[in-house]
Amino acid sequence: MSIEFEVERDFRVPKERLYDALLDLEAAEHWMQGLVGIERKDAGPMREGSTWIETRKMYGSKASEHFEVVELVPNEKIVIRVDGTKGTTGKGEYLFTYRIAGTGGKSNVRLHGEIGGLTGLTKLFGKMMAGPFKKATAKDLDALKDYLESNQ
Repeated sequence: MSIEFEVERDFRVPKERLYDALLDLEAAEHWMQGLVGIERKDAGPMREGSTWIETRKMYGSKASEHFEVVELVPNEKIVIRVDGTKGTTGKGEYLFTYRIAGTGGKSNVRLHGEIGGLTGLTKLFGKMMAGPFKKATAKDLDALKDYLESNQ
C-alpha cells in the first residue's frame, strides 16, 4: 500500500519555462528551501535515467536522497523517483509525477506524490509524514512560482 498526496499550483509563465525550471538543477539554489547542494551523477541535458544526489537541511538535520528521472514528456510530464534505500532514510521509494499544462503565458502544475516500500513502523511513520510531505512540496512549488514570476 502506498501513501499518496497531490499539490497543484498556477503560474504566470509559459508551460515550457515551468517544465525547464523543474529540471534545472543549477537554478534550484535560487528557490529551493533548505538546499545544501546537488551532485549530478551524469552530464549533459536532463533525460530519462539522469540521476543526482540532493542534500537538504530538514528539521535541523542534513538529509541526502538519490533522485532519478524516470519519464520525460517535453513540456507536459516529469516523473522522478527517489530511492530511499540509497539515501539518509534508508527506506522507501518516493515517486513524484509533475503534470504541466497551459497556454500562452500561463501554466499549471499538478504534482502527484506517492510514498511506497514502507513496512512495519516505517509504514505508520510514512502515513504520519504524508501531511508534512504535501506541505513541503507545496512550499517548494510556491518558492519556484515566486522565483519564476519575479525573474521574467
